[in-house]
Amino acid sequence: MTSEHKGTAQLTTAMMLSGTLGVFVVESGAPPFDVVFFRVLFGALALGGYVVARGWLRDHGFTPRTLGLAVLGGVFIVFNWVLLFQSYENTSISVATVVYHTQPFYVVLLGALLFRERLTAARVGWIAVAFAGLILVSGVTPADFTGGGAYLTGIGQALLAALLYGLSTLVTKRITGVRPHLIALVQVLVGIPLLLPFADFGAMAGTGWDWGWLIGLGLIHTGVMYVLMYAAYAQLPTAKIAVLAFVYPAVAMLTDWAVYGHHIGLVQALGVPLIVTASLKVTLVRPRAAAPAPRTAAHEPEAASRTATPAACEA
Repeated sequence: MTSEHKGTAQLTTAMMLSGTLGVFVVESGAPPFDVVFFRVLFGALALGGYVVARGWLRDHGFTPRTLGLAVLGGVFIVFNWVLLFQSYENTSISVATVVYHTQPFYVVLLGALLFRERLTAARVGWIAVAFAGLILVSGVTPADFTGGGAYLTGIGQALLAALLYGLSTLVTKRITGVRPHLIALVQVLVGIPLLLPFADFGAMAGTGWDWGWLIGLGLIHTGVMYVLMYAAYAQLPTAKIAVLAFVYPAVAMLTDWAVYGHHIGLVQALGVPLIVTASLKVTLVRPRAAAPAPRTAAHEPEAASRTATPAACEA
């Protein structure tokens, strides 16, 4: 098996795992703040154990500046998860996931706004196409605006979650010389004290066997999934990463239908290819360069930042 084939298998597996995340969240029966608190707690144990086993805490590469950036990115990531999980409750896993998949466009727009990154007319056009698709997928009607229902709130929560993920991506892009696993570990560790005041431990008293779903979110969807993704990024070209990232929403929609009987309507489905096509067009546009930079350990954090293009848009 070639390196690229191995990376393809790893990233496909990671995206399939990401697609089942919504079921774990819903089946846990816990409030969103509790779900995220225990995800970061068990995720920190899983990632921390892996990092220690690999001996990466020595010569970690963090400076005060890059550590601060990792912490800031962690704040965005943690509240991004809270909003996404709240969106599951108010819409459905399928709708929330597709709306959340607008992350790449926020990265482009925020990069142009905050860091004056080049924004071409073509990219603006594709972003407009994507948001036309978003309007179709959301299924929002004028009645939702007048009624002030939970569905419209859920759409807004998914959009805000995508915005926070985009901010985290832009922050992480500016961290160099640090392994992505260590950045992810800092981000989940930040979530423990950050969410502790919001966690309702009283609501967890009758959780029982549902603890298995919460442990799975930490060990599987944060530990195993992240390790697979970062291993794959080092072996795959950007184009393949961008394409494979769409395994995530496809699996999420399939599991939502298989487990809960939820599915998007025909008109909503028309918006999906618009978002997919626009995302690929925006993600794969790269400025011309004299020669590609060699892949080294120092470039791994850049691979980590690709998660926002889902790149892999992981949740």
